[in-house]
Amino acid sequence: MSTNFHIRSVRLTVDHVHKKYGEMHALNDIFLDVPPGSLLTLLGPSGCGKSTLLRIIAGFLGATQGRVLLDNADVSNVPPSKRETAMVFQNYALFPHMSVAENVMFGLRMRKVGKSVAQQRANEALEMVRLSHLAQRMPAQLSGGQQQRAALARALVTDPKILLLDEPFGALDKNLREEMQVELKKLQQEVGVTTVCVTHDQQEAMAISDYIAVMNHGVMEQFGTPLEIYDRPTSHFVSTFIGRSNVLSCSVAGGSEGMLHVTLQNNQQIYLQGVSPHQGNFDMNMAVRPGLIEVLEDGVAPSHNALVIDGRVSFATNLGNSVVYEVAAGVLGTLVVEQSRRHADALHIPGAGIRLALNPADCILLER
Repeated sequence: MSTNFHIRSVRLTVDHVHKKYGEMHALNDIFLDVPPGSLLTLLGPSGCGKSTLLRIIAGFLGATQGRVLLDNADVSNVPPSKRETAMVFQNYALFPHMSVAENVMFGLRMRKVGKSVAQQRANEALEMVRLSHLAQRMPAQLSGGQQQRAALARALVTDPKILLLDEPFGALDKNLREEMQVELKKLQQEVGVTTVCVTHDQQEAMAISDYIAVMNHGVMEQFGTPLEIYDRPTSHFVSTFIGRSNVLSCSVAGGSEGMLHVTLQNNQQIYLQGVSPHQGNFDMNMAVRPGLIEVLEDGVAPSHNALVIDGRVSFATNLGNSVVYEVAAGVLGTLVVEQSRRHADALHIPGAGIRLALNPADCILLER
């Protein structure tokens, strides 16, 4: 996909924003600093505040406290029509009585752009999203994916400083949704527009984002790149909301040479690198991803310093490329383990004994 269509890239800063409704905190001290040209996803469950934050960035809502900055210019009191943002809604909000081309030109005509210039820019925008051949169609004659591309063209044709997407894939079926995620990311990278997307879909956030802000109950739990958040979650909520994690209760004590002594509920110990934030023993949680737990086949020795856990398979789910086991591990509870089929001699059937190994480098300590 190539185009001469170019858009400004600006830095977005959400500067300690609060939003209160009476005594209820919809947003509590949200700070974000998004580099120019990046795609940020606001991710979290329903009611966490992500749509409220999107509307504050757009100017549809005012913050109780804090500022929104575009390239260090405070736009907190600038009305939406003057803020130079563009939003794509979940239902796309195309005008049913206008053709695709007329829909795309609408924002330009409202800005008093001349008809010939508006037509030229609309043609460029439609070419960018590969809809030139459908310019004279009506929205009802388009598929869901085509409607979304038309809505993106209508948003981008106005040369926005920030593109805002509110659950943009929610109306699409699974296969089309995954296809459009790739299309959106390619398009966003090519035109370079700073973008904020709201979703509750963890896989979608991982697929399209440069940065993710994980939100919960109006608080930002963690901000970082998708891999930072997946590999090093900083809270129990993040570790279980982004992908799956086994979270084990444990007692931690500081040791020598920067090592922490971690004791699980079955009294087994594992030694992790780190500096103790407390004196003496203290309670924490230890998280490890299912795909990072090694299944020890017969005759295979665990790696150095690995924690070996004996259990029994209670359920197995064959996913084709991998198999997911639920393993009863005594007082530790049920562990979820995902094993690549490439590394499996044979599937372990329910009721079979199984040995697991936890590598210290794959275990993360979390505050309770």
